[in-house]
Amino acid sequence: MQSLDDLRRVIRRIETRRPPGAAARPVEAILGGEIQDTGAGPLLVVRREYPLAHAHGRAPLAPAFAAPLPLLAALARAEAPATDGRGLLFLDTETTGLAGGTGTYAFLVGAGWREADRFVVAQYFLRDLDEEPALLAALAPVLERAGGLVTFNGTGFDLPLLETRFVLARRRWPGLLPHLDLLRPARRVFAPSLADCRLATLEREVIGLERDDDVPGALIPSLYFDFLRTRRAAPLARVFEHNRQDVLSLVALLGWFGRALEHHEELGAAELAGLGRLWEPVDLARGLGCYRGALAAGLAGDAAHGVRLRLAAWEKRRRAWDEAHALWTDAARHDERRAGFDPRPWEELAKLYEHRRRDLGAARALVARALDLAGAAGASARVVDALAHRLARLERRLAPRA
Repeated sequence: MQSLDDLRRVIRRIETRRPPGAAARPVEAILGGEIQDTGAGPLLVVRREYPLAHAHGRAPLAPAFAAPLPLLAALARAEAPATDGRGLLFLDTETTGLAGGTGTYAFLVGAGWREADRFVVAQYFLRDLDEEPALLAALAPVLERAGGLVTFNGTGFDLPLLETRFVLARRRWPGLLPHLDLLRPARRVFAPSLADCRLATLEREVIGLERDDDVPGALIPSLYFDFLRTRRAAPLARVFEHNRQDVLSLVALLGWFGRALEHHEELGAAELAGLGRLWEPVDLARGLGCYRGALAAGLAGDAAHGVRLRLAAWEKRRRAWDEAHALWTDAARHDERRAGFDPRPWEELAKLYEHRRRDLGAARALVARALDLAGAAGASARVVDALAHRLARLERRLAPRA
């Protein structure tokens, strides 16, 4: 009697059998790679090299390898790599599904590293799912010699998936390395100013890259399954190019962050505000300096409103009341022109006038104005009730005593 594993192997052979008329050229010839003996079986490896002066969009690759890694790791709340940029491994995967889990395979792993004056991208590919032991055997020494990993959302996807594949294969996971996930600092810097923080958006808006004929990531699993069924490799060329571009974008983004941390003067107002959010938890003085620079550079709208409130909160903590007053006043003026209503600057100004300056009349006038704005903007009942309560209390304090 055949075992379940035997039946699965039969089904797999049927599903992946080359149909009549399929291209006779080997996969490695079509995709431009070579078959390597990994000790655990043959594996297709595609290797490309780029000079460090190569421009990815408008971003050369070289600055990534001069980035202040300990500083950037601290800002990203990550462990600092025990290496300089030359020991980093840039990693991206293409998988059979986007949900993860034990049934999801990484059928293509792109890994990039510096070799002398070149940047190398090696791509490890499963011509069939039963080649996974060979892929893991090839990838393990690459991970072991790295001093740190750089990914984009690798914390949530790539690394847990690869670790699962190693564990299921009863292999030691060699990826317990310092890990810089660029999605985290990207969100802190760019979330308020960009529509989203997808890699494609950052490529377009930050490093100036427009991909030509790029395959959408959501289609990649189906293209791979088509290959398993038909053995036609030509459509996968776009998948390999997509993966290479992802790896190169990691290098370009790391270089952008490195330059931004050391050369604030090159940044625009929105980028300065974002960099302030990155610095604030680690180096308050630099964070506040970035916020002030963003306002001086013309930051406007809701982004400027938020920056003023953050600055004012820190001025309040150090009891710099005049500076805090100026910032809250500017924020309240902006609030008068907004469609919504933000009670925070009004409440802070009311408390300042009442308790610090002992000017109950000014406090009352300010709260009355805030209450009018809140009502007109359709603010929540909680906000309106709090302002009405404050106004009533101020009026009681101002009423002449009998």
